[in-house]
Amino acid sequence: MPQTVITLATRAQGLYEFTDQAAAFVRDATAGGGEGLLTVFVRHTSCSLLIQENADPDVKTDLDTFFRRLVPPSSDPSMRWVVHTMEGPDDMPAHIKAALTQVSIGIPVMNGRLALGTWQGIYLFEHRDRPHRREIVLHLSV
Repeated sequence: MPQTVITLATRAQGLYEFTDQAAAFVRDATAGGGEGLLTVFVRHTSCSLLIQENADPDVKTDLDTFFRRLVPPSSDPSMRWVVHTMEGPDDMPAHIKAALTQVSIGIPVMNGRLALGTWQGIYLFEHRDRPHRREIVLHLSV
């Protein structure tokens, strides 16, 4: 069963699309044909994965804004209950955001292609303020 690890460099909080890299892996692994399931797994606890619209960049902006409002930094007065603060005011909120989303996604493969909808893209959702190098495991079961 084919498997690979891709690394994404993030700059700050936000959504980073990697649909093309996942599609290329599936295309190469299936030689352009076949059915199966692509499992996408991120190897970190302060970021997550999303399948989301990739046509209008305002969607990314609005999602990022929503999650920042939902879970503000631990320095915000509404978050004074947070105990885990040694790694900075964005760390525990990043863990909460990752718990609310997902770290693994399964995507069907049909005829050697990801079975994504017209406007769907695969994103790493970075929840930390600082740049990071994030590892994403792609595993194809055919």
